[in-house]
Amino acid sequence: MSRQSFRETDLYGPVKAYLEGQGFEVKAEVGAADVVACRPEEDPLIVELKTGFSLTLFHQAVQRQAVSEAVYLAVPRGRGRGFAKSLRNNVGLARRLGLGVITVRLSDGFVEVHCDPAPFRPRPSKARRGRLLREFARRVGDPNQGGAERRSIVTAYRQDALRCAALLAEQGPTKGAEVAEATGVARATKLMAADHYGWFERVRTGIYALTPKGEEALIAYAFALPAK
Repeated sequence: MSRQSFRETDLYGPVKAYLEGQGFEVKAEVGAADVVACRPEEDPLIVELKTGFSLTLFHQAVQRQAVSEAVYLAVPRGRGRGFAKSLRNNVGLARRLGLGVITVRLSDGFVEVHCDPAPFRPRPSKARRGRLLREFARRVGDPNQGGAERRSIVTAYRQDALRCAALLAEQGPTKGAEVAEATGVARATKLMAADHYGWFERVRTGIYALTPKGEEALIAYAFALPAK
């Protein structure tokens, strides 16, 4: 069943049955809410139904939080890696907003709750913070423009590779240790041996030369070459 062949109302029956199984009384289209479920002495539970994740869905759900802290998004469960990635990312966003997420498998009405509404408590990653600051410190100048495509980003690693390439273009085949000393790139030998970009070739043991692809890179990334 494609996204175009079903409607939000197709989600209602399975969601209603699931909530009734949890002891709720369920009614549709109460006020601005798609689904409202109530149990004695509890806040109302609200579910917003959509045929897929969207910014509109999150906007509506956040608005419902003015009425209740128990607000869920409900979407059809898809297949494949694309949906799995989308679900993972949107569940992460929902957690940050204090929302719950429900999926419905329309082929058999199976309902799964992926997260419940709760206050979000971020867990800072010291490892990621450390990598970010190391990259910031190692990068020379500011060779990128914010918002650029990831594949064209000039990282500190790429800058080091460019330094090595520039030296080889100037001197020809050179020992890795000499490249490291002349450029200040301590990992020059390891970098050229790994050759992630296809810029270097080993002509003899410990001696590296620049490839045609490396020559093209020096032209393409001339703007990122650190000043001498």
